[in-house]
Amino acid sequence: MEFRQLKYFIAVAEELNIGRAAARLHISQPPLTRQIQQLEEEFGAQLFLRTARGVELTQAGETFLRDARNIRDLMEQAGERAREAGQGKQGRMDIGIFGSGILDVIPKVLHAFRASHPNVRIALHTMTKKEQIEALRQHRISVGFNRMLAPLPDISSELVMIESIMVAVSERHPLAAKPAILLKELVNQPLILFPSGARPSFIDKIWALCAGEGFEPQIAQEVGDAPTSVALVAAGFGLSLVPEAATSLSVPGVVYRRLANAPDAVIDLSCIYRTDDASPILQAFLQTIRDFRSRNEGRH
Repeated sequence: MEFRQLKYFIAVAEELNIGRAAARLHISQPPLTRQIQQLEEEFGAQLFLRTARGVELTQAGETFLRDARNIRDLMEQAGERAREAGQGKQGRMDIGIFGSGILDVIPKVLHAFRASHPNVRIALHTMTKKEQIEALRQHRISVGFNRMLAPLPDISSELVMIESIMVAVSERHPLAAKPAILLKELVNQPLILFPSGARPSFIDKIWALCAGEGFEPQIAQEVGDAPTSVALVAAGFGLSLVPEAATSLSVPGVVYRRLANAPDAVIDLSCIYRTDDASPILQAFLQTIRDFRSRNEGRH
């Protein structure tokens, strides 16, 4: 039995008239009649009885009609799923996340992607930069989000956003009274920096900024992430430099101030992925990121 014969049978069963079914299928009556006869011969059962007005279903025909419709619907659904998968609209995305981006920017990107690709399942995995790269190479994740990726031959990146670097400061600190803070005003101030671990990282960016102003940062603490850093600011351990996304952390006693006259005080957030990954889902996800970046250009 061919899928074409299935469609022919359903058309005749729904029209109960060979002529109308043939017109609906855009074929002539003789080949349609032959296809129905071939089905009956294959099944060894009569599917239709001729009447004065056309045809009517036999009991065997009624039974087959229910199954035929189910088969047709399943095949159409399978075809639609295949088309959606080919267009990146169906499947699964495993995503590595880490750092302050998850506080603001990454959820916005994921929301935009899910709105346009509701049938793609998203699974999030908390991983450091090193772990993300390893997981990409092992095909355990599709993309990761991180900052300051050193060039790698097998890993590519798509810029999501350039963010300003902000100062997190206790509201009791004298610098909190200023609308913006000069970087050189952080000389001899105890700084809480993150993340500890693999380099290059956000800490290296802070070192470079301070070196540009002719001083070395006085590091009071190195911690794993932005929330810990801001919590220690609230506890009075010092000040912290954070990406703008971290300012969504509303911690009692902590305020955020911009760096004045510091055009280089910015940091990237990028999506990283395998260079050889040509999957439609990845391409659709990268396009979502490009659209997001276009809408938010100049934000910092």
